[in-house]
Amino acid sequence: MKTTLIVLGAALVIMGSVFTLQGLGYVSGSPMTDETLWAIVGPILAVVGIVLLVLAARTGRSGNQGSK
Repeated sequence: MKTTLIVLGAALVIMGSVFTLQGLGYVSGSPMTDETLWAIVGPILAVVGIVLLVLAARTGRSGNQGSK
């Protein structure tokens, strides 16, 4: 479960970052370039990814505390 959260969280952070850069016009060559929608959706995806990464980190800690 922890590995799944890490992979999914990292993928969302990367996708969100790319979407944001495309929406702001820093990455060209896509229909998403200079589109406000992607400049809004991108950071939302990145934040969701960060939340998943934090949950994965906390899941690992709680498992170690029980074994002490």
